[in-house]
Amino acid sequence: MVGEYDAAIVGSGPNGLASAITLARAGLKVLVLEANSTVGGGARSAELTLPGFVHDVCSAVHPLAAGSPFFKTLPLERFGLDWIQPEIPLAHPLDNGSAACLHRDVDLTADSFDNDARAYRTVMKPLTRDWEKLATEFLQPMLHLPRHPFALARFGIPAICPATLLTKLLFKSESARALFAGIAAHSFLPLESPASSAFALVLGMAGHAVGWPIPRGGSQSISNALANYFVELGGKIDTERRIENLSQLPKSRVTLFDTTVWQLVRIAGERLPARYRQRLGNFRHAPGIFKIDYALSSRIPWKAEACRRAGTIHLGGTLDQIASAERDVAGGKVPARPFVLVAQPSLFDETRAPNGKHTLWAYCHVPFDSSPQRVRPVADKIDVSDRIESQIERFAPGFRDCVLARHKMSAQDLEKSNPNLAGGDINGGAANLWQLIARPIFSATPYRTPLRGIYLCSSSTPPGGGVHGMCGYHAARAALRDMFDKRLPPDP
Repeated sequence: MVGEYDAAIVGSGPNGLASAITLARAGLKVLVLEANSTVGGGARSAELTLPGFVHDVCSAVHPLAAGSPFFKTLPLERFGLDWIQPEIPLAHPLDNGSAACLHRDVDLTADSFDNDARAYRTVMKPLTRDWEKLATEFLQPMLHLPRHPFALARFGIPAICPATLLTKLLFKSESARALFAGIAAHSFLPLESPASSAFALVLGMAGHAVGWPIPRGGSQSISNALANYFVELGGKIDTERRIENLSQLPKSRVTLFDTTVWQLVRIAGERLPARYRQRLGNFRHAPGIFKIDYALSSRIPWKAEACRRAGTIHLGGTLDQIASAERDVAGGKVPARPFVLVAQPSLFDETRAPNGKHTLWAYCHVPFDSSPQRVRPVADKIDVSDRIESQIERFAPGFRDCVLARHKMSAQDLEKSNPNLAGGDINGGAANLWQLIARPIFSATPYRTPLRGIYLCSSSTPPGGGVHGMCGYHAARAALRDMFDKRLPPDP
């Protein structure tokens, strides 16, 4: 690679592209290097099953993208990004044929819980009202001077509680408890863990404030819009450029890695100080996932009518059942009845499947594979597809009759497709309380590495996983301040 740049970005996921855009907007000459043939990282789409069926390779539903303070400053709609808001953002079916629902309207959601209406409204209404303030607070390093201390305290006190404790303190009905537990399970933590409630509160208020939308045409639309805007700013993207060591990098003043900490250690090797490598070695993985994409002949025959109008569905039953499943995963056991996350985008986006046909996106959590050699024979891979489909059939009898084709991705398959998804970890590392504070190290500027001009901008840095670009944005700001003496205006 010949040429000289102000900055090089390794990886073109949403965070890498956010870094690139931030640097390009500051007037820098920027190159993005992507190992795959398409940009996007975890925000990509492809025909994984049959011709004409468009599936999201990793992320599918995007409340944090729609609510990202950084993305809101970008003209992404001009580059084809079109958000679709399902009629019901989230439904959580129960065995009695009913479903608890997260609606855009706080009052409508609260009123569906009868005796728990007042409790839900008391907790969620002030948080939703403060969404803009809170988003700027929790979508950055936790070690910062709060700009909205009262709003943050109102959020932080319940957020630090274990989800099982807070749920039982707040709600009496099984439906409200189940809905809250399912959202909390996005944390990949046992629901008895401190700060597991934070995920339920953040994603719950996001559902009310900005929805749980899907991008028309698939998650690739987000990445394409980011990439095309970056190119318009004068940036350059080289695909199929895998970086194995620092010597392969082009000459530049700074390099930002949209890779996990483990990938950075592998690439930088002995160039990193031993003490820093040791600190990164203490950074823990989140559980992995097992994912299935389906091509369907028809809509899913959900028992609960609300599920037929929802973009996202959580399958796990009651609070206790979900907590048990997540506890098994944390303990290294595959649950008999896993918590399953489902998205059915073709109900709302006609571009995802041929006329009359549909797609389904589903995954469950599995224990992280920490073995030294993760590439195993196919027979040794954990295949939980029967357990996933049993959970779907539990709430939609006859589902299997609708299946035209399946595309399975085990934790090892995910890692093979994208080395950042080591062991199926899609979050760049566990989001337990300590790793929310020290991500990946305890520092006010955790994006900076000991190597001058080398920065991390991935989900292994604050604020962590999700398609929001804020890790990349903050890392780029740090690089601009350190290496170019440029200070951008206050955070968006």
